[in-house]
Amino acid sequence: MKGSMDFECSDLRVWKEALSSYKTQIESLNKPNLIQLDDFYRDQLPLLLHQRNPKPYITKSELSKLMQWKLTRGKWRPRLLNFVSSLDETLVESSSQKAFKSLPDITKAISHLTLLKGVGPATASAVLAAYAPEIAPFMSDEAMVAAIGNSKEYTLKQYIIFSEKLQKKAKELSVEGDILMPSDVERALWSSAVGAKLLVSPSDPNRKFSSRIDAKRKRKL
Repeated sequence: MKGSMDFECSDLRVWKEALSSYKTQIESLNKPNLIQLDDFYRDQLPLLLHQRNPKPYITKSELSKLMQWKLTRGKWRPRLLNFVSSLDETLVESSSQKAFKSLPDITKAISHLTLLKGVGPATASAVLAAYAPEIAPFMSDEAMVAAIGNSKEYTLKQYIIFSEKLQKKAKELSVEGDILMPSDVERALWSSAVGAKLLVSPSDPNRKFSSRIDAKRKRKL
């Protein structure tokens, strides 16, 4: 993939290509524990949450691990981890239980989770996406920029706009026997954006090599 994907693209093959490269892009970031944290978030946590039916909830330790995943995959803000570690276990479980029960009302679900100190709309969206990826996508910077052109306003209002756009895109791209969820759309956008950044990264040795060749060519001209 040569550049970041256009959100308006309606070619399912392009989206599936971006989605299929997600794990490769996770590995390419070369961040400590990110592969294990991503496996936990995408594969283990959803199972744990649904095993607790009919009253699913997230535990404090799971929320802490989710926060580590979010910060490692995105921007590192250690203060948020400190807030989560100081939360009351019972409050985390009761707030998340109310949030999951509120779905598909995303506004109400986010509001229950953001009562927890350190949990803003973005972290709350990650919790909801782990439980209901078919409804709530994670509010990542990369997907926010692609979908609404903004990744600086982490408010409930912005998340509703963002989630509705990704729900609509998922529905548009889904065909019989080939279903994409809003969370798939988010991962595809993230993967595409990260791949594009790596192609132009100053730390990329291939880019440095190409730059030296270009410089030599210019001196010869």
